[in-house]
Amino acid sequence: MSNENPIVLGGLVPGIPHPLLCPNKNAGWLALNNGFARARQAIIDSGADLLLLYSTMWPSVIGHQIQARPEPEWVHVDELFHGLGSIPYKFRIDAPFGEKFAKAAQARGLQARTVDYHGFPIDTGSVVALKLLNPDNRIPASIVSSNVYSDRAETLVLAKAARDAMEGRKVAVFNVMTLSNRLFTDWIHPDQDRIHSAKDEEWNQKLLQFLGEGRLEDVAQLSRTIQSSIRVHKVVNFKPMWFLSAVMGQDNNYAGTVHAYAPLYGTGAAVVTLVPGNGAVGLKEFDEDDVEVFSGDREVVANSAHAPLAPPAAETAPPAPAKAAPAPVASTGNVTVNTAKAPDPVGAYPHARRQGDLLFLSGVGPRQPGTNAIPGGPIRDSEGAALDYDIEAQTQAVIDNIRVILEASGSSLDKVIDVQAFLVDMDRDFKGYNKVYAATFEPIQATRTTIAIRALPTPIAVEFKVIAKA
Repeated sequence: MSNENPIVLGGLVPGIPHPLLCPNKNAGWLALNNGFARARQAIIDSGADLLLLYSTMWPSVIGHQIQARPEPEWVHVDELFHGLGSIPYKFRIDAPFGEKFAKAAQARGLQARTVDYHGFPIDTGSVVALKLLNPDNRIPASIVSSNVYSDRAETLVLAKAARDAMEGRKVAVFNVMTLSNRLFTDWIHPDQDRIHSAKDEEWNQKLLQFLGEGRLEDVAQLSRTIQSSIRVHKVVNFKPMWFLSAVMGQDNNYAGTVHAYAPLYGTGAAVVTLVPGNGAVGLKEFDEDDVEVFSGDREVVANSAHAPLAPPAAETAPPAPAKAAPAPVASTGNVTVNTAKAPDPVGAYPHARRQGDLLFLSGVGPRQPGTNAIPGGPIRDSEGAALDYDIEAQTQAVIDNIRVILEASGSSLDKVIDVQAFLVDMDRDFKGYNKVYAATFEPIQATRTTIAIRALPTPIAVEFKVIAKA
């Protein structure tokens, strides 16, 4: 893959048709329509010669599909909001790029094919995005589907295949997606539109904060935490973030602009653009393997050139003494580990996952196993009012929980090689957190990144994300 970034602009837009078909019926829908206009101008200003859409509203089941009909023409009617009217369209599709993209994906081990026949049902999201971002077909477009079963590894490989096909091009790439994903199931009057869930709105605002700061890879890395906390758990919400980050270069060096954000039939809709550059946030310590070739086994991050995750039974090491490493609880094939001695996860993720010779821990907070009590006290009460708390006690509890998880995984604290720490109040808490951290980790000399965030899913002030030797 070339070191030169072919991406001149990235972003995300919603695909629900209201900003296109009836923007004047709701102030938020009109704001989104205006946001599309600003994103359209950003595309023009970027000098892009190709518009690539990754659409979450075009699901594929077997492999990845890429639109390759040069001039698809039809009259589209959305299956949910048909009462808003029809959308006639005639698009300009870059068929040669689609063919090149499909071949690049196949070369990286993916199943991929182009589609080229009259009447192929282009999804509502792509129709809306192209009508508003590229209404005069000023530049050719390409559309790729979102496979409903692909995991992070497969999605990253797909993005890298897209970059392979971009050599010599200047590309604007957009996700067609919403943030939260819970729509109203009953008809509402336009002035009654709102974000369906308060928890969804909290995470929507965090996403907007990160995107506005150009922290695209941080969004991709935090996606599993967000996924476990939003009202509707659908990986489709954050798969496009994995794709967008990988295709744009997997860093945080962007100038982000949130052009519009509003409720859209209950879900959070945003128009955002990201211009590559030398942003202040910069690179990030990646906490997961960076996959180049897809091996065909979903939920596995390794590629076919690597050794298998779990060695055959005859090659496994003898069990360690019980006092040094308690046996893993509820492990699956020695790949994932959960232990009752650590606080229960707040979502659908394990305490740890072994990948080759490395252990990747999910975010670990100070909550206590069984009771969920927070040493040092919570940062807010059940009504959201701020409370006083002890950051040193919370930090020590985080370290103690990490120790338990590592030992349950057959490892130990002295094998930690990288730590990401998240603080909700950097100014107040850094000194106390740093003091407790140093007492344990100074002899270990693990690398560390400390990130300021607005909130965590539970009322805690600190959380660690750890990589350790297995």
